[in-house]
Amino acid sequence: MRYAHSNFEAFVRPEKPAGIDARAAWIIGGGLGGMAAAAFLVRDAGMPPARITILEASGDNGGALDGTGNAETGWLIRGGREMEEQFQCLWDLYRSIPSLEVPGASVLDEFYRLNRADPSSSPIRAMQERGQPLPDRNSLTLTGKARREILTLILTDEDRLDGKTISDVLSADFMKSNFWLFWRSMFAFETWHSAIEMKRYLARFVHQILGLKDLHTLKFTRFNQQESLSKPLATWLAGQGVVFRHGVRATNVRIDTAGGRKVATRIDLLENGQPDGIDIKADDLVFVTNGSMVENSRWGDHHTPAPIETGIAEGNIWQLWRNIAAQDPAFGRPDVFCGDTTKSRWESATLTTRDARIPDLVHRVTGRDPFSGRTVTGGPITIRDSAWLMSWVVSRQPHFKGQPEGQMVAWLYGLFSDVPGNYVKKPMQDCTGEEITREWLFHMGVPEDQIDDMAATGATTHPCMMPFITAQFMPRATGDRPKVVPEGSVNLAFLGQFAETPRDTVFTTEYSVRTAMEAVYTLLDIDRAVPEVFGSVYDVRMLLQAAAELRDARKIPASGVVRHLADGTEIGDLLARYGLI
Repeated sequence: MRYAHSNFEAFVRPEKPAGIDARAAWIIGGGLGGMAAAAFLVRDAGMPPARITILEASGDNGGALDGTGNAETGWLIRGGREMEEQFQCLWDLYRSIPSLEVPGASVLDEFYRLNRADPSSSPIRAMQERGQPLPDRNSLTLTGKARREILTLILTDEDRLDGKTISDVLSADFMKSNFWLFWRSMFAFETWHSAIEMKRYLARFVHQILGLKDLHTLKFTRFNQQESLSKPLATWLAGQGVVFRHGVRATNVRIDTAGGRKVATRIDLLENGQPDGIDIKADDLVFVTNGSMVENSRWGDHHTPAPIETGIAEGNIWQLWRNIAAQDPAFGRPDVFCGDTTKSRWESATLTTRDARIPDLVHRVTGRDPFSGRTVTGGPITIRDSAWLMSWVVSRQPHFKGQPEGQMVAWLYGLFSDVPGNYVKKPMQDCTGEEITREWLFHMGVPEDQIDDMAATGATTHPCMMPFITAQFMPRATGDRPKVVPEGSVNLAFLGQFAETPRDTVFTTEYSVRTAMEAVYTLLDIDRAVPEVFGSVYDVRMLLQAAAELRDARKIPASGVVRHLADGTEIGDLLARYGLI
């Protein structure tokens, strides 16, 4: 497998690998990574679709790309996905998947046309003092010290950040900035999360910094991600003949590690609660989604808090990874990520309106009609003085195809779900949907004598507790995540947010698809390059090379390197453009 920057290979149809017609693929996990692997096996490897089987524990496809419910009892979304032009692997995949909405178009065609006609932007991005726009929201409020810290972090080698947290490398100066407020609420970072992941995000998304204040660089689907991304892909795969087996929990993959080779020989299963298994032939392939952000997600309702379920038992995807990891150190260390849910969990809630009061309120606060069919909040609006650090999103309406006219769906989330609220004096994790609605309406500026009735009768809200939702951000070191294809692996690859590929950023749709592409291309030696990870700052590699040259030639410490790079160079000019110096 190799990477390429150019589009020279972007439209290449690679040769079919020898013997592919007689091989089979077993994919554990029907999320985006698993389905993308199946798509690349069909499109780029020419594997007969009927020889590809996806094993999925739940009854649905798409993993975290979910969306369900109804107009009567309320709609349900655990989260939303912020996307951008530079998701190279994601768009490479979806250029080949037919749209379910636009005849003759691909999902990429549909997405492109929608976002050209209705580009994203945020009307206020952040608010405070019960519905008032943040006065300095058009500034990142970074001090000189904070900017130097950002640059130093970008320049630091990853192996020097092993086990370190964001608060270990960025000071209180940085934490007080609007940059951090916008950044953490957009990407769900906490101060105790991984410094390595923060470094990767800064390098990968530096071109997004200009968009932090109004989110104009983001792009969104027409409907929820289940209907706009998961369903078209699953429909195409099933139409090709790929086999989906739902209600199947993989409990282990047995791997022969003798002689330095790693060969998957059997998948142990629980199907309908009964033990079973699949013997893997010598030429068959096994793709494992190890770990899950949304495992153990639990829903409450308007009158019931969402329960917190942190147990990991046989059949849980985390236990699957533990069982695999016990066989060889190359398969990673899952407990680094799933071992402390107090640092990896937060709560979201889906609000479905029952009358016009809350949609009218959103119209007043944003200046945008939520029923126009166009962008409303354009991403999260963050409430700076919320004790829960609550943010809220109203996407294009309808957000579900089955949503009736005049009904609005909003998504709320709090990064600090374990502290009492400002109006509801309880932690978010202990609140019913109605209580979460009250807290949000308070921050939206609703008069206090109207809040309780509006929350009780104006909406139905379902909270969702997700104990592992930011597990992929937990502080880590080299080797904690297994490589997509571990050294010596003959027929085994890992997919998704807990597999390791260089430079790219977890908690993105791009990461899931990239790991799938790299897995298929590596195991089958596909003669087509994987798109290089997009990195700005005049190509991050140029920045790092310049830093290394300065260190080696002049023995300049990291802080001095930052000053030299910022002083009269092309890189310095570009960093200035992005507001970093």
